Amino acid sequence: MPPATPTMPTAIQKTLGLLSDKSIWSPLCKTLVVSGLILYLASIFLLNDQPSGQAFEFFSAPLGYTWNSFPKRNLTTADHSPDHPTDLGHLMFGLLGSVKTWRQRKSYIESWWRPNVTRGYLYLDRAPAEDLLPWPPSSPPFRVSDDNTKLLQESKHVSPLMVRMNHAILELFREEHEGVRWIVMGDDDSIFFVDNIVRVLSKYDHTKYIYVGGHSESIMSSFRFSFDTGFGGAGFALSYPLAAALVTDLENCLKRYWYLTSADQILMTCVADLGVSLTAEKGFHQVDLLGDISGFLSAHPQSPLMSLHHFDHIEPIFPSKNRFESADHLMKAANIDQSRLLQQTICYQKQSNWSFSIAWGYSAYIFEKVLPRSILKRPLETFRPWKRNARPPYFLFDTRWPSNDPCEAPHVFFFESIEKTIGNEIVTSYVRASPRNLSACSFTGNHSADHISKIQVFTSAMKPIESGRSECCDVVPVDGLNITEVKFRTCVEDEIIA
Repeated sequence: MPPATPTMPTAIQKTLGLLSDKSIWSPLCKTLVVSGLILYLASIFLLNDQPSGQAFEFFSAPLGYTWNSFPKRNLTTADHSPDHPTDLGHLMFGLLGSVKTWRQRKSYIESWWRPNVTRGYLYLDRAPAEDLLPWPPSSPPFRVSDDNTKLLQESKHVSPLMVRMNHAILELFREEHEGVRWIVMGDDDSIFFVDNIVRVLSKYDHTKYIYVGGHSESIMSSFRFSFDTGFGGAGFALSYPLAAALVTDLENCLKRYWYLTSADQILMTCVADLGVSLTAEKGFHQVDLLGDISGFLSAHPQSPLMSLHHFDHIEPIFPSKNRFESADHLMKAANIDQSRLLQQTICYQKQSNWSFSIAWGYSAYIFEKVLPRSILKRPLETFRPWKRNARPPYFLFDTRWPSNDPCEAPHVFFFESIEKTIGNEIVTSYVRASPRNLSACSFTGNHSADHISKIQVFTSAMKPIESGRSECCDVVPVDGLNITEVKFRTCVEDEIIA
């Protein structure tokens, strides 16, 4: 039986019937109505001939484009809707390394890399030798960097290494990157705090051209390579649209700036030529410092910790551990609550005139004098300048000199352990690093803190730290023990930390 022939809708039949009534319709009206009906029927035919969903897409495409002319990776409305916040799966990491240093540095990356969760690749200068194979699943998958011989010949670039480092952005972009919102680049000795990176990048519109990074701590380095440069060892992030635009012109840009000897400066100039400047975040740390950086870490800027670099050039950040053990130890706290990591919280035990400064997950200081936050937020200069023969000023941040004055020198404690309680609290413990070997502060009543061997800090597991203001805390002495407890809380309105 042949299929039934579709009949015109009743409304259309009635309308055509009315057209025959010359007493109602003038010739002009007839023409307009007939034209409208033809367009209506044509639109029904065309839309029904399209696969499901394409009709809307056809009409919603901007003028001058058909839907199929858009790149397949064009961000969808769902990607950018409030129901789909940025998460770790939206980030892709590109890490620069070498076969020569990989054995010594793999522990740094493995301390923060989350297998089968973190996306990205390690770019090696050559294929790994047999002694590095089979490649461990705890490390990022590797790629061998492109052979850039032709590009180097054409550009006559003065630094093949810098070309390789920047070219890795293009090579990373070639990989499968469905759903990627941000490209994050770093080195094989960069330690990233990925939850905090996600948290910070979530502030920005990833559909725009955004270049996020950090300054060097060294004035000399920033002066030499530009104060508008995001230093690559600390890591920098490019929004997907910016990365797409950058790789289109990257090889030409390398030819334009053949004379630059810094990969970070080359990138900054290429991005600048696209009309984009650095958005600086204080949590990216190049660590252009030498020696003991505990003073710097113990008074971290009021910003989420996103990275630490140059672990091979500084002393271990925990005195009782080596560099690799130190990275793993810091990650014990980071894996529980990255929002608080290294964030400085200050409170007082007024009976003894003591000041407590806690860098959560890292250190605790007791000063035998009430010192306001405006002073304690300035790092103790336990470290040295990056350039040994540099002249002051050295640093791009305020510091204060260490002192042997009993009222100014802290009792120093370092992070030992962390645990969650059944009462939805997180308890971190800090143990004394070494005896202070100074007398008590006579100015405040000779209340020595020498007997304190451990500080326990209690924070909420249910309430991460909020941006904009530090937390406050209360000191609770434990009778009969050499332990002091500190309980974090939200500061009350107009509370003064002094």
